Amino acid sequence: MNSSNKRPLTLRDVSEASGVSEMTVSRVLRNKGDVSQATRERVQEAARTLGYVPNKIAGALASQRVNLVGVIIPSLKNMVFPEVLSGVSAALEGTELQPVVGVTDYSPEKEEKVLFEMLSWRPSGIIIAGLEHTEPARAMLERAGIPIVEIMDTDGDAVDANVGISHRRAGRLMGEAIHEAGYRKIGFLGTKMPLDHRARKRFEGLTRALAGHGIEIADQEFYSGGSALSKGREMTQAMLTRSPDLDFLYYSNDMIGAGGLLYLQEQGIDIPGRIGLAGFNGVELLDGLPLQLATMDACRAEIGEAAARIIADRNSGAVKEGGQRIELEPKLAYGDTLRRD
Repeated sequence: MNSSNKRPLTLRDVSEASGVSEMTVSRVLRNKGDVSQATRERVQEAARTLGYVPNKIAGALASQRVNLVGVIIPSLKNMVFPEVLSGVSAALEGTELQPVVGVTDYSPEKEEKVLFEMLSWRPSGIIIAGLEHTEPARAMLERAGIPIVEIMDTDGDAVDANVGISHRRAGRLMGEAIHEAGYRKIGFLGTKMPLDHRARKRFEGLTRALAGHGIEIADQEFYSGGSALSKGREMTQAMLTRSPDLDFLYYSNDMIGAGGLLYLQEQGIDIPGRIGLAGFNGVELLDGLPLQLATMDACRAEIGEAAARIIADRNSGAVKEGGQRIELEPKLAYGDTLRRD
């Protein structure tokens, strides 16, 4: 869908949907005046269903837009999304546009709130991680009337423009590499699933690739919070205590994979002979590890740059149409922890 073809919603739309006057709608949405609870709830539900967002700059600017680009991401606690932001900043340098960041902590409800606040300031575009949103959030995106770029993932239907990689394909590529290396008893260690849709899709791709060779995931362990490195150590210890015959561990990201690597080295376990390891993201911070963890580059900075260029080009008029789709190619790095047979 091309969001640029959708006009922004008005008080009249909410008025018609809720069956009350525009003045009453205004009072409810500004939390002013004496309005019955039943009417208030009816107006709020109509606005939520439509995806209406009040305009906080109405009457203040002739253009009804500010030179801000909303960037909505799940986390700032690892190196993945800061690298996306560096790409966004690089692409917007030299333009009048400036990024402003909102963090959702992988919570769909918090994403909805962050998106509502950002859109209320009428930014010049929104860059938002992922393709999965609540119905009200998707409605807001569809009716925003500005360029929307969903990033990081291409496995699904986008509201408008889309830049990322196929995480299912990334999982399949890793599954094929694991099989070709001769590993057969695979353990999976994951984070924040099912809320981390991209990790879930990589897991789906991995399991399908392995199933094609008659291999099933032998054991699973999931992250429950805390330091990624320490949790990676704990998860690895728990899994190998439970399933000591595993010969490969696939981690949903590099940080918990690094914790697992350090634990295995402390135990004197041969890597990648006795057991192989791989993560995901290609985090440069881990280049100083005793062994280079096998991983896959998620093209983070490139995704940020491409998304921001779409916003800038649409705002400048250099590109008139929406709906752009850019799929980048993740690259497998074998490192020192995935043998090549």
